[in-house]
Amino acid sequence: MAPAITLAADAPTLSSANTGFMLICSALVMLMTPGLAFFYGGMVRVKSTLNMLMMSFISLGIVTVLWVLYGFSLAFGADSGSLIGWNSDWVGLSNIGLTQLWDGYTIPVFVFCVFQLMFAIITPALISGALADRVKFSAWALFITLWVTIVYFPVAHWVWGSGGWAFELGVIDFAGGTAVHINAGAAALGVILVIGRRVGFKKDPMRPHSLPLVMLGAGLLWFGWFGFNAGSWLGNDDGVGALMFVNTQVATAAAMLAWLAYEKIRHGAFTTLGAASGAVAGLVAITPSGGAVSPLGAIAVGAIAGVLCAMAVGLKYRFNYDDSLDVVGVHLVGGVAGSLLIGFFATGKGQSDAQGLFYGGGLDQFWKQCAGVFAVLGYSLVASAVLAFLLDRTIGMRVPEDDEVSGIDSAEHAETAYDFSGAGGGAARSTAAPAPAPVAGAAAKKVDA
Repeated sequence: MAPAITLAADAPTLSSANTGFMLICSALVMLMTPGLAFFYGGMVRVKSTLNMLMMSFISLGIVTVLWVLYGFSLAFGADSGSLIGWNSDWVGLSNIGLTQLWDGYTIPVFVFCVFQLMFAIITPALISGALADRVKFSAWALFITLWVTIVYFPVAHWVWGSGGWAFELGVIDFAGGTAVHINAGAAALGVILVIGRRVGFKKDPMRPHSLPLVMLGAGLLWFGWFGFNAGSWLGNDDGVGALMFVNTQVATAAAMLAWLAYEKIRHGAFTTLGAASGAVAGLVAITPSGGAVSPLGAIAVGAIAGVLCAMAVGLKYRFNYDDSLDVVGVHLVGGVAGSLLIGFFATGKGQSDAQGLFYGGGLDQFWKQCAGVFAVLGYSLVASAVLAFLLDRTIGMRVPEDDEVSGIDSAEHAETAYDFSGAGGGAARSTAAPAPAPVAGAAAKKVDA
């Protein structure tokens, strides 16, 4: 993310081109949350499809309101102790001039605000994939509210806010390797360690019910990620945003190929789920590093992350934690890999003059990256586990076991994703249609949920 600094001379003026570019990027990042909903929705069983979609969509509502009320102020307001920001003029987004520029840049504060809002929205939505099939929707909504307030807003200030400790230390995170992906992945691990495994974990088949939906979601994520990454330079006057755009494509392609190669060697097949997951792993890994590495470095970052993430997704069976849709294996591991590899592949010719080990810079940047990575990982893991524990002991985080087995869609939303009877998906509207005629043969068999 481009640093928020005030230039003493050559005061910037409003750029219509950069403003328009950033609004488009903001819309692309917004599209990523519905894309994530499809990606996750296709990976679960039929009986959990709508719940998975809703766990992403509700973030669009909750986080938007919180961001307007106080989130933007906490994340990007004046620094307090290098840990949190605050600007009372930004509460409710009041007292911000329509043409008031974001510090040192050529875009209005409102444009920067809405761009960052889209990051805040998708981050808790990422966590939801680890909790599939078993969490009360009301508890999830309350968890999002508390989590973004206690975890995301402070971490965003550490990494991107002027005066934040990681920002001042020189930790490189172009677009969210620490603040978004490690943050979400560590939170997912913390929560699942508290709420436990799904009924039938490692016993019942829990295959994706719709791989076409998964591929659609992955495609939307890939498309939106160009706004996520290239937009994080807040303009492209010096070509760094263009470099990030190129590296986003390159690393994603390399990671997808590396995942598929590992999968073929390890399991004997090239799967569509592997292609989609590999692409996302590459997107995650290049997010922090793409402004600091060359396109050849992006190939290395993507390939390394693709293999590491492919290996990591199987760890849940070895260590017996139920990361339903591999949020830990892809987002946590991919975020850590991409962030730490900056310490090796940074060229000093992109977003900063910091050089990695392979370009003569020694290990100085690597140790800075370690500080940022493990501080965010530790804080998010512990804080998220505590929040989940408190919610579980008060209102309860999990649905009853009978509801989990029969289907969380019906229990929590009174709807089903697919109409197999002709009566309609919504339970409240099903009485309007006549009862379907009896069906014989294979068509009468109950669909595997």
